[in-house]
Formats: sequence, C-alpha cells, structure tokens
Amino acid sequence: MSEQKARRLIDKSSGPATLVSESCKITGMLVGSGNFMIGGEVEGDCDIDGTVTLSKNGRWTGTIKAKTVIVAGTIEGDIVAAGNVEITDTAKITGTVAGEAIAVAEGAVVQGVMKTTGRSDPVEFVEKRHEDA
Repeated sequence: MSEQKARRLIDKSSGPATLVSESCKITGMLVGSGNFMIGGEVEGDCDIDGTVTLSKNGRWTGTIKAKTVIVAGTIEGDIVAAGNVEITDTAKITGTVAGEAIAVAEGAVVQGVMKTTGRSDPVEFVEKRHEDA
C-alpha cells in the first residue's frame, strides 16, 4: 500500500505485531519495541517504542505510553503518544489523551482531557463527507 493512500494509522503499520489475544490477561508493566495488538485485558502501564493497537474487545486499565496509539476498545487511564493517536467509533476512554495529533471518529466516547503536543496553531478542518452519503 502506498504511503499516500494510507489514510489511517492502522493502514500505515507494518511488520508483525505482538498479539495479546482476547482470552489473555496481563497484569504489570509491558515494555518493548515494535507493534502490539491488544485483544485481551491489561492491568498496568506500558512503555512501547512502536504502535499499540487496542482492539474493539480489548480493555486497558493504566497508562499507555507509546509512539503511536490506536484505540477501538476501552481504556481507563491515560494515553501518552509521542506521535499520533487514532480513536475509532467503538472506543471508550476515561482519562487524559495526549499526542502530536489526535483523530476521533464519530461515536467514540472520551471522558477526560485531550491535549495535542504538535502544532501550536489550530488547523482548519474541512468536512469532505456529504450528509446524504
């Protein structure tokens, strides 16, 4: 897939991911590099040099610190991303979300504060979708 056509962060992720399946529960500190796909439950914090993806059925209690974070599941805690954060329509977050840029899909629930660490000036958003689409 060409870099220009990759619209979402998940489209840009490459290489195999470390998988925590739906039947798995991890308690404690998670540290590493590369991509991590969380389908199960994590109670604790992480410091990942790579992308952390929390799937629709994934649950995280604690702080996620990573290069890039993609959320489709439930987080009770904070997100600290050195790069971008993508929050999908199925995400439920209670806590602070911080990243260089934050994209939130319609339907996502975020109870807390969102802070962008990138540009200091706001960027105009132009809606490309049409109501009848």
